[in-house]
Amino acid sequence: MANNAPGKHYREGMTLFEVMDMFPDDQTAEDWFASIRWPDEVACARCGSLNVLVGAKHPTMPYRCRDCRKYFSVKTGTIMESSKLSYRVWAMAIYLLNTGIKGTSSMKLHRDLGITQKSAWHLAHRIRETWEDAGEKFEGPVEVDEVFIGGLEKNKHATKMLRARRGTVGKTPVVGVKDRGTNKISAAPVRNTRSVTLHRFVSDRTEYGAKVYSDEHAGYRFLRNHEVVKHSVGEYVRDQAHVNGVESFWAGLRRGYHGVYHQMSPKHLHRYVREFAGRHNDRNQDTIEQMRRTARRMVGKRLKYASLTS
Repeated sequence: MANNAPGKHYREGMTLFEVMDMFPDDQTAEDWFASIRWPDEVACARCGSLNVLVGAKHPTMPYRCRDCRKYFSVKTGTIMESSKLSYRVWAMAIYLLNTGIKGTSSMKLHRDLGITQKSAWHLAHRIRETWEDAGEKFEGPVEVDEVFIGGLEKNKHATKMLRARRGTVGKTPVVGVKDRGTNKISAAPVRNTRSVTLHRFVSDRTEYGAKVYSDEHAGYRFLRNHEVVKHSVGEYVRDQAHVNGVESFWAGLRRGYHGVYHQMSPKHLHRYVREFAGRHNDRNQDTIEQMRRTARRMVGKRLKYASLTS
């Protein structure tokens, strides 16, 4: 892929034509998923045994464990389990969600992949389930900030709720921590922005004694090794004190909200936040490695449609 465009040009991207050539049929896509799940030898997806018959006579499950005597497929025990969508559709969806930096709507997946919008919505949420939190404590220095996600009060129908003047009414707070050393993000919706909530969020994600930068929000007061930049008086950078990195992440999330998804319900907001944070943390990888990472993280996860709608 040509590297003559702005952005992270050192990455090796993939064009849509290259992805289509990579997965010309469903068998090729299935073999790709199998090679990632079992790079050395096929193991039973149910009991872990290596005593596996490959090429079993079953319409959908080509493997049979000689120990537990059960059939299984590449989808068994993964986020793809019980899915009737083809492996090729799954592979293309993984590509689209990894490369759509502002997100990819279920309507776009519906049109591009030729599946129903309902299936596309479930498919997208299952792929989002593979993006995990950074899962580590940041050594710092770190930036911490919050954003409120939701529609404008002035746009709400009068029957929904009384409109209020405060811009955060009816919105869900999301807090994020960015480590300057690794440039990784850890973000999640929270119930409120009180001190106890914000302090616990920061302490759960940073090493003891790590340098913390924030704005002057009262909820961050008395954080350990803490320095504040005062936005209220027009101060945005003072030496090393700023939160520009995490605010840049919020800008991308907002663009996805307003330009692609248009709405992120509080029930599923954590999935969208995890998508943007996970894609941010993988952004330095080549496109094919981003896809491989997503495929690897599918194992051991399950998200049924009933769980999303109940």
